Amino acid sequence: MTTAYIKFFAAVNGNTANTLMNVIDQKVSEGFKKIVLLISTPGGSVFHGLSIHNYLVGIPVEIETHNFGSVDSIGVVIFCAGTKRYSAPDARFLLHPVAAGINGNLETEKVEEILKGLKIDTENIAATIAKATGKREDEIIRAINERTTLSPKEALNFSLVHEIRKELFPEGAHVISVNAS
Repeated sequence: MTTAYIKFFAAVNGNTANTLMNVIDQKVSEGFKKIVLLISTPGGSVFHGLSIHNYLVGIPVEIETHNFGSVDSIGVVIFCAGTKRYSAPDARFLLHPVAAGINGNLETEKVEEILKGLKIDTENIAATIAKATGKREDEIIRAINERTTLSPKEALNFSLVHEIRKELFPEGAHVISVNAS
């Protein structure tokens, strides 16, 4: 038992991020040397998605990611944590601009703070995807601003995916699920 299979079928938020990282911690402490993260997510919190990505690339195990449905928004950043990245034949990927929820009356300083945060988040997301794909950051920002949706074949040509494969895990594998909460 050297490979742990974890299915992340949820939106990215504080609860699902903590659950995922706790499951990963448990598998690392049990001696697993490789984690295959099966992922299908509509995206969610940029803060939590970047944290998951940074956590995955910072732990002492091999990470593979496999899109088994739809990896949207900040989910693409999590997906990029895989040193090997796969997609199911009928999956998709979505890149889009970062959004901010704005409530109440805003002062000029608050608007400037929100805009600066959006710019930094976009740059961090673009840098992460650029590093994984070998593309320039300005190319990634353009794809984000154009609200790019990629089929598996397009994701392969974009260098987001290394291979399109139907099989998610071998027969008899134990898969741990992280679901919406």
